[in-house]
Amino acid sequence: MPKLRNTLFLLYLSFFCFVFFSEASVHEYNGQKFVSKGNAFVVHGGSEGIYSSFADTHNVTATAGDSFVRFEKITFRRPKESSNFSSHSIQAIVFEVEDREAIGGSAYGGQRAVCCTADLAKLGVCSEGEIIHRPSTKNPGWPKVFSVSFSEDDEVTTLPLKSIQITKTGMYNLYFIHCDLNLKDLTVEGKTVWKNPTGYLPGRMTPLMNFYGFMSLAFVILGIFWFLQYARFWREVLPLQNCITLVITLSMLEMALWYFDYAEFNGSGTRPVGITMWAVTFDTIKRTIARIIILMVSMGYGVVKPTLGGLTSKVTMLGATFFLASEILELVENVGAVSDLSGKARLFLVLPVAILDAFFILWIFTSLSSTLNKLQTRRMVAKLDIYRKFTNALAVAVIVSVGWICYEIYFKANDVYNEQWQNAWIIPAFWQILSFSLLCVICVLWAPSQNSTRYAYSGEANEDFDKDDTNLTLIKPSPTPSKDFRTAPETRTVQGRNGASSNGDLEEDKTE
Repeated sequence: MPKLRNTLFLLYLSFFCFVFFSEASVHEYNGQKFVSKGNAFVVHGGSEGIYSSFADTHNVTATAGDSFVRFEKITFRRPKESSNFSSHSIQAIVFEVEDREAIGGSAYGGQRAVCCTADLAKLGVCSEGEIIHRPSTKNPGWPKVFSVSFSEDDEVTTLPLKSIQITKTGMYNLYFIHCDLNLKDLTVEGKTVWKNPTGYLPGRMTPLMNFYGFMSLAFVILGIFWFLQYARFWREVLPLQNCITLVITLSMLEMALWYFDYAEFNGSGTRPVGITMWAVTFDTIKRTIARIIILMVSMGYGVVKPTLGGLTSKVTMLGATFFLASEILELVENVGAVSDLSGKARLFLVLPVAILDAFFILWIFTSLSSTLNKLQTRRMVAKLDIYRKFTNALAVAVIVSVGWICYEIYFKANDVYNEQWQNAWIIPAFWQILSFSLLCVICVLWAPSQNSTRYAYSGEANEDFDKDDTNLTLIKPSPTPSKDFRTAPETRTVQGRNGASSNGDLEEDKTE
């Protein structure tokens, strides 16, 4: 355990250091180098969905307020040995995703040419050494292009303070580009501030703040129902119901933390690292505990067996592995992040979690099948009924999950340029709703009641009494009567038999 705690501490420390300077909607640039793309050198400055400053017929979400992209202290730096000449322009270009075809020209080396070549300059199409761009046909005045260059002997040049007001809702992209082969080691420093009408939350995150507010309320209502039942029947509470109480508590804290995380982010423009890390950790702990509980219940723990036996260490190991993989994924995706992860980076982190989830599902349904067979063989009708309902709920959840994963893949595949950013919040929201629904079903099936103990393991000798939904009372047998005495029921039975025999004899006499 000390080794595990040290590992988690180092993990948190490394991620904190990694994301401390990448908080946004304030995008910070800390010496990023330009990367060769086609015939240009590029730094991606950010991509965000922004609602318009002024209401329009296509934007029902934005309210009164200013939307803008502001450049603050954007500085370009080149090595001293490369400062003995004047340079071509270094340009910052901001464009809406629908205008992407207005950037660049013919193919160059298999990629779209961004820089104006000498041949194109001779034709008067553009100026050599600058970005090829054309005015937007859909958004007059766009794209926005700002230029700065190095004078001879200058090592640093700064882009003047600029602020661009956003008057049309869309996905906006910022790139820093230069076309000068002599500026290969050029770096960029500074920051840009992106703001929506309602605050600094990126457009794709804006609906999630209200969503987590509603989910917090939903978990509070569920918690009130559960805790009232728990307090009412606390003498009959089972260990499983204590675990469900823990999951509900963690869920309420998680939803509240996510709401405050987004609210703080929206108000200040910088994401609160501490709150985000706590929200991610509570989320990961909750999901790990929930999976372990479902697996233990599926194995019949506390119902048909008192312990897990030799499987305890395997279940613990699977849970710990899932926790670490999920924690890393959630930290990278949420702490200080604004733009989506690249496809390869996300796949590298998502794949282990998906494999572990698949293993959980396989193990759960295999264990459920075995437990159902045991309950049916022993004719434990009450427990069999609740397990069948539990199995049906899990099966529906898995089928819906697979269907939603297919939809998510379709959504991502057909939204390469994030044009559907206004609907992107539905994808993470769906998983929260599904887990909440499954938790509600479990709470209904295993709600504390006066009959809770009939679902608990009571030893092999007593399990045969659990054959129906009624409570059976075992009466202590009285001492064995002597041969000279009979009980009243036995006497009545004998008399009944004698009476029946006498009547039979009378009937025979009458017949004769």
